Amino acid sequence: MVYSTVVSNKPADPQERLTYRDMPTPLGDLRLVASPKGLRGAWFTDQALLPPPDGWTLTDSDPFLEQARRELDEWFAGERRLFDVTLDPVGTTFQHQVWHALCALEFGTLTSYGELARTVNRPKGAQAVGGAVGRNPISIIIPCHRVIGADTSLTGFGGGLPRKQALLAHEGNRYVSRSAHARRVCDGQAELPW
Repeated sequence: MVYSTVVSNKPADPQERLTYRDMPTPLGDLRLVASPKGLRGAWFTDQALLPPPDGWTLTDSDPFLEQARRELDEWFAGERRLFDVTLDPVGTTFQHQVWHALCALEFGTLTSYGELARTVNRPKGAQAVGGAVGRNPISIIIPCHRVIGADTSLTGFGGGLPRKQALLAHEGNRYVSRSAHARRVCDGQAELPW
């Protein structure tokens, strides 16, 4: 994927033209938002952090939105593991460092907040990393769902734990419960009745 933004400590330009469209997925409708530079956001339409579309233009003809829709359809169909759409998320320098590190995770690979903190050279910054992960504006494509607790617990996800569980299962990681405290079921591990 093309993700060239590294520093953007200033807020998005309120005059910038943003386009959007909603797309169906197996996990519910996803709202895709694009700037003239790339994909700006991808939120489930019932997600708490979904910004209102004030001033956005609804369209099916934006090339970034169409590319993201096509690639997400292919990903959900099991025909794609990497995304090529150009990204243009808005965030702080630190958030971008964390989001870049998330993009480096391969399909099916899991990491903890602590491991991710070490990856971005903030070994004691697991909570700060958690904040940046939680502010990820591009669900699935910037794969924040791949971050779990150090003890393999499911932890949280802005789109809800049932969706996180389904996304992880799609990538080959099983959780038998939707509880935030659920632990990953490893290959060969017996499924316990509780």
